[in-house]
Amino acid sequence: MSLTDKAIARIRELIQSGELPPGAKLPPEQQLATELGLSRNLMREAVRALVVARVLDVRRGDGTYVTSLEPALLLEGLGSAVELLHGDTLLELTEVRRLFEPIATGLAATRISDDDLVDVRHHLDAMRAARDDVELLNEHDAAFHRAVIAAAGNSTLATLLEGISSRTVRGRVWRGMVDDHAGDRTIAEHEAIYAALLRRDAALAEAAALMHVSTTEQWLRQHLDHDETAGRPGPADDETSWRSGPVRECPDRSDPTGPPRSRT
Repeated sequence: MSLTDKAIARIRELIQSGELPPGAKLPPEQQLATELGLSRNLMREAVRALVVARVLDVRRGDGTYVTSLEPALLLEGLGSAVELLHGDTLLELTEVRRLFEPIATGLAATRISDDDLVDVRHHLDAMRAARDDVELLNEHDAAFHRAVIAAAGNSTLATLLEGISSRTVRGRVWRGMVDDHAGDRTIAEHEAIYAALLRRDAALAEAAALMHVSTTEQWLRQHLDHDETAGRPGPADDETSWRSGPVRECPDRSDPTGPPRSRT
C-alpha cells in the first residue's frame, strides 16, 4: 500500500467511525495532517482522491466537507465505468440485470403508490405511441424501468441498476433495429409488468420482469454468437460503428441476423 493509500485509509476510518459524519467539515489541513501523522502533501493527495470518489467536497473559501455519502452520489461513476467495459460484458451485464431487476420489480409491487403507478403508466403509453421508433421506444422503455425501480424505495439498488442500464439499453436498441417484431413483444411484456404492479402482486410482477429480461438475454446470446462467428458488428462494438458511422443496409430487413440499419 502506498503512502497516499494509507492517508486515504486514515481519513476513511474517521468517516466510517462516525467521527466525521456526512456533512461534517474537516479540520484545517495542517491540523488534520498533524493529528493523523501525515505530511501536508500526502494529506492533499488523499483529499483530492476522496473528492474524485465523491466522499469529500472542497468548497472554495470555506473548507472541505464530507459529502452526503448517499448511494446515488457514491455510485454515480458506475455508469461511466461500465461504458469502458469490453468483450462479453454486455451479456454479463444482462445477467446482472436478470438477477436484480425482477427482485426489485417484485419489491416495487408491494410499495408502489398510486402516483407511482400513474408515472409508470405514462411511460407505458409513451412506449405504445413510439412502437415504430426504435430509439424513442427504448428511451421510454428505460424510463419505465427507472420509474418501477424507484417505486421499490431502495436507492442503492436503483443506482446499481441505473449504472448498468446504458450498455443493456444499447443492446435493446440493436434488437429493435434488426427484429421487426421486437417492439410489439417488448410492449406486451411491459404491459404484463404493469398489470402485476396494478394488482400489487409481488410474485407476478417478479415473474413478468424475469420473463422480460430473460427474453432479451436469450436474444442477445443467440445473435452475439452468430455475429461473432460471421464477423459482423454487434452492440458491444464502438457505438459509433453502428449509430453514427456509415450506413450498412441489410439485404433483407426480415433477416434478424444481419447487421443493424442506421436510422436518421
